[in-house]
Amino acid sequence: MSGRLVRWVCTAAVAAAVLQPVPAGAAPGPDDTGQERPVAELLTDLQRLYREAEEATEAYNATEEKLKERKKAAEDLSEKLARARGELSRSRVAAGRMARDQYQGSSDISPYVRLLLARDPQQALDQGHVLRRAAREQQAAIARLVGREKKTDGLATTARAALDRQMQLTEKKRKERDAVQGRLKEVEELLVSLSADQLAELARLEKKGTADAQREFVASGALSSTPRSPSKAGDAALSYAVEQIGKPYVWGAEGPDAYDCSGLTSQAWAHAGRTIPRTSQEQWAQLRRVPIGELRPGDLVVYFPEATHVAMYLGDGMVVQAPRPGAKVKVSPIAANPVLGAVRPDPGADPMSGYRAPALPEGATDGDDTGYSDPGAPPSLTE
Repeated sequence: MSGRLVRWVCTAAVAAAVLQPVPAGAAPGPDDTGQERPVAELLTDLQRLYREAEEATEAYNATEEKLKERKKAAEDLSEKLARARGELSRSRVAAGRMARDQYQGSSDISPYVRLLLARDPQQALDQGHVLRRAAREQQAAIARLVGREKKTDGLATTARAALDRQMQLTEKKRKERDAVQGRLKEVEELLVSLSADQLAELARLEKKGTADAQREFVASGALSSTPRSPSKAGDAALSYAVEQIGKPYVWGAEGPDAYDCSGLTSQAWAHAGRTIPRTSQEQWAQLRRVPIGELRPGDLVVYFPEATHVAMYLGDGMVVQAPRPGAKVKVSPIAANPVLGAVRPDPGADPMSGYRAPALPEGATDGDDTGYSDPGAPPSLTE
């Protein structure tokens, strides 16, 4: 199963205010008494499964990035090894030629006797100087040959080790992909087991949870009431993200036809001319953190304690995000997920003057972030 993966998880407010925890591994459907389980409990199961899939996805994406780096390193090593082998081959040819020349011109006559017998002693001395210089060049050639042999052997060993690490990462990636697909299969099995009424109730509960969380977040004063302008690059990144609205969420996707959450943010900033880490966890770990009250458009809002989801701040308490399977890139309330913090890819850049927010396409905020708002058509989580 090649899957679309989670980049959206339900709100913390729903989990705290509406739902009660359900042990991991709880099965959908009737409870131990044979009664249908409350929809709130089903939603808790979905939250858990999506969260586990989110974590597995981050691990998969991180391994994918490491594998790309390893492949590039292995290619560079292969090129260096090929060059080293070429140099070694040429050195061996030169060494062989010197050995033949030395053999063919060898003599048991002492250089002193040659000098005494020479018709022109000065010429003999000059020839001796040339011979000594040739001997030094031969020694240098031999030294180069030995050095190149060692270099080639070392590069070959390094290349073999790099290949071994690459194969190990490939296997790790396969296992993590299987883990993601396993989590998504559980989500799919739970969703297809629900009735249209249950799906509609799930969507209603999540919408209510998001609305409550957003209202409380804004009332807390965490967001500044003073509008801020993005940097020039931040404006370009945000404009790119807005242009992707309506495209589907697909796990591991980096565009241009589909995205996961960090695929969207990393590609948006790449389009603006700044390379940032691929995964939300690395974006959180490596980029400069900024207080929520100092958010400006283009900044990245990171979610959940494990930093497993990310969105781009639009302004006025809203973000652009790739939510989760069944949903599309859209504009959502900033509190649609529990906020961990925010980071700024270009902290040293000044805000631009005369900023105008990008125009949103029609329907940018339509639909919910659940991916199953149509009770008659639960999303397919496989392609």
